[in-house]
Amino acid sequence: MRVFVTGATGFIGSAIVQELITAGHQVLGLTRSDAGAKSLIAAGAEVHHGNIEDLDSLRSGAAQADAVIHTAFNHDFSKFLANCEQDRRVIEVLGSVLVGSSRPLIITSGTGMGNTVPGQPASEDAFDEHHINPRKASELAGAAVAASGVNVSVVRLPQVHDTEKQGLISYLITVACEKGVSAYVGEGLNRWPAVHRFDAARVYKLAVEKQQAGARYNAVAEEGVPLKTIAEVIGKGLKIPVVSLSPEEAVAHFGWLGGFAGLDLPASSALTQQRLGWHPTGPGLIADLENMRYF
Repeated sequence: MRVFVTGATGFIGSAIVQELITAGHQVLGLTRSDAGAKSLIAAGAEVHHGNIEDLDSLRSGAAQADAVIHTAFNHDFSKFLANCEQDRRVIEVLGSVLVGSSRPLIITSGTGMGNTVPGQPASEDAFDEHHINPRKASELAGAAVAASGVNVSVVRLPQVHDTEKQGLISYLITVACEKGVSAYVGEGLNRWPAVHRFDAARVYKLAVEKQQAGARYNAVAEEGVPLKTIAEVIGKGLKIPVVSLSPEEAVAHFGWLGGFAGLDLPASSALTQQRLGWHPTGPGLIADLENMRYF
C-alpha cells in the first residue's frame, strides 16, 4: 500500500515510516521543513510538503494514498485544548477525502480515553465520551467521519519511550532538573502505562494492514508503572532527592501537569494483542530511563 503519514518525521511517526517501508509499503510523509524532507528521503519515503495547519496539503496527501496514518499533534501543552480542537479538524479533513472508499484512516488518541472504571485498566472496547481530557475530541471526530462512511480505527498511546524521550515523563525530568528534586504524588502508587516506540510503530503498521473499521487498539506493553518507581529512577539518574508531594503541592510543582501527575491510569492491551497478533518486545520504561543520558 501507499500510506500517507502525518507526523512522519516525529518521534513516533519516524518509527512508523521505518516499520512500513521494512514491511514493503510505500510511504508518503508529511513534513514542513527541508531537514524533514531529507530525513524522509534517507528513510526511503516520498516527501509531501505541508503541515496540519495547511488543510489543502492534508487533502492532497490523503488523495494520493491507499491508507492514511495520522500521528501529527501540536504538543504545546499550554494550548492543549486548542490543539485537541485542531486535531478534530484535521481528522475531519482527512476523512472527507476518504468518504465512499474502503481506504483506512488510522488516528491517534490516548489510553486514558478507555479508563472508565477507577482502578481498572483501560480497555479497547471502552470510551468515555464525557471524559474531562479534551483529547477525546480526536475519537469523537473519528466517530463522526466513520458515520459518514470512512474506514476509521484508533491507536491509543500510553507513555511512548526510548532512551531519548519518554512521553510526559520527559517533562517530569525537566521539572526535576529545574526544582532539584524528583517528585511523585502521595504514596506514588498511581500507575502510568508505557510502550517502546518501535513496538508502538508496529501497532500502527498492523492496524493499517488489518483495515478493521471501528477498531480501537491500545499500544501498551506495560499495563502500569508506579509513579514513585519512575521518580526514583529519575532521582538516581540526576543524583537528586526523591520526594512525595501532596496533591496541592503537586499543582505548584508540576505546573500544567500537576492535575495529571497523581492519576492512576493503567491500561490493558490484551484485546489488541489478540486482534492484531502483536506482542511487544522492546525494552521496558524503567530500563530506558536507567540507560538514558541525564546530562
